[in-house]
Amino acid sequence: MELHPVTRARSLKIELFQQLRINDAELTENEGGIGMAGSLIEHFSQLDDPRIDRHKQHELVDIIVLCVCAVVGGAEGWEAIEEFGKAKLSWLRKHIPLANGIPAHDTIARVISRLSSKGLQECFLNWIQSVTEMTDGEIVAIDGKTLRRSYDRSSRKQAIHMVSAWANANGVVLGQVKTSEKSNEITAIPKLLEVLELKGCIVTLDAMGCQRKIAEQIIEKGADYVLAVKGNQDSLYDDVFQFMEEALEDDFEGINHDYFEASNEGHGRYETRRYWVTDNLTGIRQPERWKGLKALGMVESERRVNGETSFERRYYILSFYRGAQAFGHAIRSHWGIENSLHWVLDVTFREDESRIRRGAAPENLATLRHIAINLLKQETTRQKSLKQKRLRAGWDNDYLGKVLFG
Repeated sequence: MELHPVTRARSLKIELFQQLRINDAELTENEGGIGMAGSLIEHFSQLDDPRIDRHKQHELVDIIVLCVCAVVGGAEGWEAIEEFGKAKLSWLRKHIPLANGIPAHDTIARVISRLSSKGLQECFLNWIQSVTEMTDGEIVAIDGKTLRRSYDRSSRKQAIHMVSAWANANGVVLGQVKTSEKSNEITAIPKLLEVLELKGCIVTLDAMGCQRKIAEQIIEKGADYVLAVKGNQDSLYDDVFQFMEEALEDDFEGINHDYFEASNEGHGRYETRRYWVTDNLTGIRQPERWKGLKALGMVESERRVNGETSFERRYYILSFYRGAQAFGHAIRSHWGIENSLHWVLDVTFREDESRIRRGAAPENLATLRHIAINLLKQETTRQKSLKQKRLRAGWDNDYLGKVLFG
């Protein structure tokens, strides 16, 4: 008796998962690693399908993997995903059943827009935690980015703001949470911290995240923090500013501190960054209100561009005191989220130009881009930009296989 196409696809999928587990076991034994995409397929197969079974012609995990492969290979919209799939059908069927071929772009759009964004992000978190090993001292930068074109005037839908966690040394997105406005980062950050594995890490946040409850939550997760201090914490900012400025004026005489300086030059710009850190908290009113507070930090940036010089000072609180160089490394790593994630999303993935607004699609597509970035970042045989890697993955099936399956 011939099996129904959907039943046959499920049977093939089970066989595929079994084979992937065998391959992953072999890879673990021979190379000490695990295939990121094999694990991705297994983790995302747990996602709840919003469709009615009798109406389905395509397995949900097939659609997810197709979208990830297409985004890795340069696709930026539903029609492009469909065309990518048609061009790569033979190659894709080596990894996923696709019993009824490539779904139409309308089907892809409908499924992704109806998919639970919370469920997708949970699968993302489980996947990335299974393939990423965090080390003590890993800098985890948390920052937000607005998907500008997700604003829909006709339905009065606010632009989506995604708060993401970036592991600097691993070069991967650890997780993300959606908020409708930048001001809501204060509520989004605790939700993101709650689901992240952070023991032994150093969490860095800009001034929006400088909140006592957030500092307490980071400490309770077994991590440390470096929090930027600005005017949203009036009394704290005044205390840190006055203490550090007066200490600097007196050359930190009688105050235990450490100092580090670094310079770089390029493209007509010369920059010097100076870092001071002290474990003297006598200038802070009620320091015990900030759980784990151990030190204060200050950064001075001196920039010379086209003969003009500018200065900027920024102030921080820290839950550790390990010297100015360690403090400077944490600050530089936090700035890396702009270059390594947000800039890549805007320039390489053209995220700010995307006009996809239907249902949960903007948020879900943002998660798929994060998956693609993680896969591309972990492929290290080609020392090229992510843009060049995407182009190569779109052209070369062997390289696409390396990105997806190692």
